[in-house]
Amino acid sequence: MNKGLTMSYINASIEDHCLTITISRADKKNALTRDMYQQMAHAILGVKNDGSTKVIVIKGDGDCFTAGNDISDFAQQTDNASVPETSAFMRALAATELPVIAQVHGMAVGIGTTLLLHCDFVYATPDTRFVLPFINLGLVPEYASSYLLPKIAGHIKAAEWLMLGEPFSAQDAYQFGMLSKIIEAADIDSVVKNTVKKLVGKPAFSLRQTKALLKGENDKINQQMSDEFDIFLEALGSPAAKEAFDAFLNKRPINPEKFK
Repeated sequence: MNKGLTMSYINASIEDHCLTITISRADKKNALTRDMYQQMAHAILGVKNDGSTKVIVIKGDGDCFTAGNDISDFAQQTDNASVPETSAFMRALAATELPVIAQVHGMAVGIGTTLLLHCDFVYATPDTRFVLPFINLGLVPEYASSYLLPKIAGHIKAAEWLMLGEPFSAQDAYQFGMLSKIIEAADIDSVVKNTVKKLVGKPAFSLRQTKALLKGENDKINQQMSDEFDIFLEALGSPAAKEAFDAFLNKRPINPEKFK
């Protein structure tokens, strides 16, 4: 059975027991709005108890995975910081019992990198560039990345990625445990499809329970996510964040006197 549903800039389709979520806003580098976050949350929650879907794939259209948050959309929240749509997606992805495969290429900015920490398989093309730019926007880490990154890559590398906020390569991400494999662009579709086929062929109960056993620190992750989110929302309304957002939107340099 093949059923598809188009929801604005998020395309969700279910085929052969696999839900594929495609970020489809290529003209904006797949930048995510609050509405797009909510749509992805709905797609994930929609297969939670359908008794059929066994795997989730997340990927992006065009020349990149995602450029992260749509700054103009989120800048509207700096005076009244509340982004429940983002939280809904974060919670849905972190809590899903289904194995999740991320297919990454081009840019993976902000959430485009942190969401990968909640996936079970991450395949990226050699040209992929990752960046966690929160500190450069006057913000703090999100989505339990301040907990998961040190566990995956070690404190020293996590500090480099989160405190400097500079781009890093697919090779760097692979070396420090963020990726399953680096796959050539011509082959990544077939590799992902083959992994989906293998997972679909596994017993559903064992598949879900194996993931549950692997993710045995959910309470700690959820607590860290909540702590980060509280500070993130506070930072979103700070003078430094307002200066960074205004500079970005008006295409001007940051005033260092205001960015403190």
